[in-house]
Amino acid sequence: MKKSGDNPTLILASESPRRRYLLEQAGLCFSVIPSDFDEKSVSLPSPETYGPETYVKVLAEKKAHDVSKSYPETWVIGADTIVLIGDTILGKPGSKAEAKSMLKCLGGKSHQVLTGYCICCKAKNKSFSETIKTEVLFKDLAVEEIEWYINTKEPFDKAGAYAIQGLGTFLVKSINGSYTNVVGLPVCEVIEFLIKEGVVGLMDRESVIGDWAPEGK
Repeated sequence: MKKSGDNPTLILASESPRRRYLLEQAGLCFSVIPSDFDEKSVSLPSPETYGPETYVKVLAEKKAHDVSKSYPETWVIGADTIVLIGDTILGKPGSKAEAKSMLKCLGGKSHQVLTGYCICCKAKNKSFSETIKTEVLFKDLAVEEIEWYINTKEPFDKAGAYAIQGLGTFLVKSINGSYTNVVGLPVCEVIEFLIKEGVVGLMDRESVIGDWAPEGK
């Protein structure tokens, strides 16, 4: 786990550039310290056992609490996002064929994007988590459109093989719910909780924003 010499007010326990961008746009000062938690190396009940909404929330909790152990005085944000169509969870495609299959499956249909998030502070013995759901409707996709999009290489590190905030915006006909949730973090709900707990304030935003510059990638 990446260590920090200072004591940050807020930590994002994710190396996702999309989650980082969302918090930057919200004007928050935070450190990025990715969790070492590996969901593939531990024994967790399956999404079918938990249910997708609980499963994605549990993963977010594991990530947040993993980092919180090393920074007990600091508020930590963990998150995990999945794409769900019917009873099928779509992860990140591992090949061009898998990306093509996912996009063909999503074309002309509605699917759900579920983001579980957890905000915790070990020293305060506080932890809050929930899952936010957004309904997304794709346009009908021609084979040529799918081929073009796959060749941009954008789908390959995205759940469901698309990025609503990128070139993949042309795939989306409508959404019902939080846009930022589809990107990877429900910013409205996160900020509401941080304000409620006094982690950030409306009257002292300068102390929150400060002269902050991102570290590294």
